[in-house]
Amino acid sequence: MMVTTAHSVGPTTPPVRETTLGGILVEAAATEPDRLAIVASGSGESWTYHELHQFACAGADALAVRFAPGERVAVWAHNVPEWVIGEFACALAGLVIVTVNPAFTPREAQYVLAQSGAAGVLTVGDYRGSPLLQIAETLRAECPALREVIDLEQFGALARNSAGAGVALPGTHAGDAVMIQYTSGTTGRPKGAVLNHRGLVNNGHHTLRQMGIESGDVTLTVMPLFHTAGSVLCVLGAVSNQATQVLVPSFEPGHVLDVIEKYGVNALLAVPTMLIALVEHPSFSIRDLSSVRVVGSGGATVPPPLVERLEQALDADFVIIMGQTEASPVSAMTRPDDSPDDKANTIGTAMPGVELKIVDPTTGATVSPGEVGEYCTRGYHVMDGYYQMPQETAQAIDADGWLHSGDLCSMDERGYCRIEGRLKDMIIRGGENVYPREIEDRLYQHPAVGEVAVLGLPDDRWGEVVAAFVRPALGQVPRATALQTWVRASLSAHKAPQHWFIVDAFPLTGSGKIQKFKLLEGWQAGDVAPMGE
Repeated sequence: MMVTTAHSVGPTTPPVRETTLGGILVEAAATEPDRLAIVASGSGESWTYHELHQFACAGADALAVRFAPGERVAVWAHNVPEWVIGEFACALAGLVIVTVNPAFTPREAQYVLAQSGAAGVLTVGDYRGSPLLQIAETLRAECPALREVIDLEQFGALARNSAGAGVALPGTHAGDAVMIQYTSGTTGRPKGAVLNHRGLVNNGHHTLRQMGIESGDVTLTVMPLFHTAGSVLCVLGAVSNQATQVLVPSFEPGHVLDVIEKYGVNALLAVPTMLIALVEHPSFSIRDLSSVRVVGSGGATVPPPLVERLEQALDADFVIIMGQTEASPVSAMTRPDDSPDDKANTIGTAMPGVELKIVDPTTGATVSPGEVGEYCTRGYHVMDGYYQMPQETAQAIDADGWLHSGDLCSMDERGYCRIEGRLKDMIIRGGENVYPREIEDRLYQHPAVGEVAVLGLPDDRWGEVVAAFVRPALGQVPRATALQTWVRASLSAHKAPQHWFIVDAFPLTGSGKIQKFKLLEGWQAGDVAPMGE
């Protein structure tokens, strides 16, 4: 159907189901009990849907003894099978899962645990040299609500010992909150997006179904589970469609290629950075990847040549996904049978049960097809709000229920949307959201920094990389290596600027705000000086 204004409504099929995370697991275990649900690529361990259901129920018993329904329990780990089992166990126990990036520094993790009021944390002993279990124990003193720190590696034994513990599991409903995913905005302080069962289950199901995934297919879960791409699209998408998911602990291109070959993977979701690493791997051209039917990507600008190269090399379809944590996360996507131009240059059309519109950022009026404005979405998938942040919630979701993304888009007469830019200055580096204010706040604490502006620069591999433009403090000579070390002392590696520049003064608006777009223009023209090492 052609649209006369930039407002479109997604199809009514598949319908939005009134079900829960536990509900789809029960359904899968009843329908396909002997089908493999999870295969751990590292250890080779596997669980059928019957076994996954039994394990999750036992885990729910263990958690129900320790926590009351509605309490928040954080999961701080990389892609281990116990993460997935813990996700369903928490949901069955009526708890709200708080996802935490395992690469977070103690300071970053403390903020999330304290702000969410997490009563417990499920974690691992070590992640890439960082002793997460030990750190979590030390954070008890700074997180008043935190009572329990549970080692995920011992979760199996804990579940077995607690099975049938006699604590009745609460009934859960589609509209109940089940997950808090932390995201951020212009303030630089992370906000916890509260997501419910209905939004997550249906979004995962619809996304993989639109990719062409059916019961019995094999999917790859390589996206981090602390992201909605991992814990929702990959995990819940596979379970709701009764597929087998192969879980990869962390991305390494050679290993991922091994896994695709060994298990006959039919579909995968990955950010462009991952896909570039796969096609650039020395063995890519000699691998048997014929099982792959569809590849999905989003989270950053997907270069059109990459779409074309993957479709040709794999003889597989490619889909582009428009994701936002606050939208559970997918509101629009292309289809496998869309034209090459649409797949390379648009984010597709509205998902089932979803409305989209493009509005004038100043007036709020819906614009005409082809005009640029702010991308907004409404429907079952919109978050309940930011946890204990009513003001920020009101800024994100208007009185009519529209979620304002901050992205600048246009919509054509067919309802296909195209990303044109961002109202926010958020940086998306390899699918990871990076927020300049947080980095700027850290750099302002360094004595050699007078003023600083952080922004994203375009990059062929990462989509965007972080750059810092620094005006030195009086009499100081800042050095890139020293400032890099300063940032890394309290922030994750992906937030540390890759490029450093010195400026004598910043271009300012009439109200004194730094004009970041002029810094970008100066960089593009070669008019800014790199900082000395």
